[in-house]
Parts: sequence; C-alpha cells; structure tokens
Amino acid sequence: MPKLKTKSSAKKRFKLTGTGKVRAAVAFKRHNLRKRSTKMKRQARGMMTLSPQDARIVKSYMPNA
Repeated sequence: MPKLKTKSSAKKRFKLTGTGKVRAAVAFKRHNLRKRSTKMKRQARGMMTLSPQDARIVKSYMPNA
C-alpha cells in the first residue's frame, strides 16, 4: 500500500483544531473592500469553522492530519 499524500492546496488553506473541526479563512476579503460594509469586514476577520458537510470533504484531502 503506497503512502497517502495530502493535497498541497488544502494544506495551505485549512487548519484542523484539536477536536477535529476544520478552520478556514473567511471569503471575500481580498479586494473591492470599499464596497463591503464595515460590519462585514469586521466579522470576516480571522478564521471560521466549516460546516460538517464541508469539513468532511476537506478532511478527505488531508489523510494524515
């Protein structure tokens, strides 16, 4: 059985918490920020936890995590 490899793109974009949840950066923060509300920019700081359905897909990309 060959070694399982982690998808390099997933390794750079996602982090796993100690309890196994997947954390990711919030979307829509790269450019065109002048048209976004202050509330949206403030709430999009930092990281968010993915939903269980999305987390299951991301975890399949990271078999060794």
